[in-house]
Amino acid sequence: MPPTPFVGRTMELDALRRRLDRITATGAGGALAIRGRRQVGKSRLVQEFCDRARVPYVFFTATKGTSPIEALTAFTSELRDSCLPPQRDLVPANPPTSWPDAFRMLAGLLPPGPGIVVIDELPWLAEQDPVFDGALQTAWDRLLSGRPVLLLLLGSDLHMMERFTAYDRPFYGRADSMVLGPLNPAETGGALGLEAADAIDAHLVSGGLPGILRAWPHATPALDFVEAQCADPASPLFSVPESSLLAEFPAPDHTRRVLEAVGAGDRTHANIAATAGSQSGALPSGILSPLLRRLTEEKRVLAVDMPLSTKPGKPALHRVADSNLRLYLAALRSAQELVRRGRPEAAFRTVRRRWAAWRGRAVEPLVREALELAALSDSHQFPWPDAEAVGGWWNRQFSPEIDLIGADRAPVARTVFYAGSVKWLGTAFDQHDLAALHRGAVQVPGFVPGTTGLAVVSLSGSSLPPGAAGLEWGPEDVIAAWRA
Repeated sequence: MPPTPFVGRTMELDALRRRLDRITATGAGGALAIRGRRQVGKSRLVQEFCDRARVPYVFFTATKGTSPIEALTAFTSELRDSCLPPQRDLVPANPPTSWPDAFRMLAGLLPPGPGIVVIDELPWLAEQDPVFDGALQTAWDRLLSGRPVLLLLLGSDLHMMERFTAYDRPFYGRADSMVLGPLNPAETGGALGLEAADAIDAHLVSGGLPGILRAWPHATPALDFVEAQCADPASPLFSVPESSLLAEFPAPDHTRRVLEAVGAGDRTHANIAATAGSQSGALPSGILSPLLRRLTEEKRVLAVDMPLSTKPGKPALHRVADSNLRLYLAALRSAQELVRRGRPEAAFRTVRRRWAAWRGRAVEPLVREALELAALSDSHQFPWPDAEAVGGWWNRQFSPEIDLIGADRAPVARTVFYAGSVKWLGTAFDQHDLAALHRGAVQVPGFVPGTTGLAVVSLSGSSLPPGAAGLEWGPEDVIAAWRA
């Protein structure tokens, strides 16, 4: 099977190209810190850019756990084997013994014209050597910034990459920042040659992660792909989320138990505390609340949803932000154990049995994002262009729970423009579903019957009479939001 070609990332490649063009024109250097979760494609994007740029470059990737001396040796070896130095024999045979010396060596080897220097897994270098940050700042200020070099700094630890350019750190003010997310659903569908409904399924299963999509046969629906991967214990479908989990949360501690509780379907503070607790009782709030903040604000592995209306609401609901990791914790991990025991059919049955319920919940954040994009686009077909914030609404009893609320701002809105429902099943959205939406929507603070609109998003279309809802979307409309 040929490898999946490089797709998408047009905006990111253009941004990198503009920086290189500016460096070429001015002769002055520029630095860019690129952060994103593991397997999101940072290294692949930068390698593609280097290949297209057609200028000398060096691409150095740090290794976790190595000593500073080993890192310096590897850096020197990578530099010698790269196309950056005008001649290989200019690189010293003996590696430098410190990062200040290494950066002086690098500066002496830069070509007269534009060049690119890539340092991947930057946080690991900072872990290994406490002087690395200061050495890089000094080298940049004195040796590199005045030369036509584009310095690209990559890292998967989102919090550490943010801290690297923070106000109190040496490299503050010296590098721009780029956050690289997964491929969007339209890019996922384009890479795999799938129609809209199957593209959304593929995006939910893969999380838009290139590390999984590279193993995905062209035009293969999601469940067919999952079934085929259940014959391979080392499949990226299992190994990508597993390695991400082990890299960031290796210990079976409270943090790991909280994440697993959310991945298993617990959304509220109380339910998470009960599941992540022990035989002695629920996890105390004094322990759980800081862990949830860390997982949300620092690690970005969890997302928090608040009820959206014209009045403050509770409770907050937590979910795993990456849909591939969410599916792994909900079903794929159990399937993986069966695959390792040589039971691929049972593994696939495990996923298929949980699929419809999991997909129905997992697609909601995707639909909300698509509606936000549609409101912000230049299209005049979207009926509520001022509804720039999209969320859901629920009360403490979760009766009702409204899938979609479109408003002017979040989490407390001035105006609610529409309420809506997401039905991602094999049957059309019908009058019964519309009546349930009406009954629930009138309880939402800010919903005005006869004035506030209704939105319907359905996998299998709608059997409503014309004009019954202000907006009726299917999978094609969801995908089109990323193409606008």
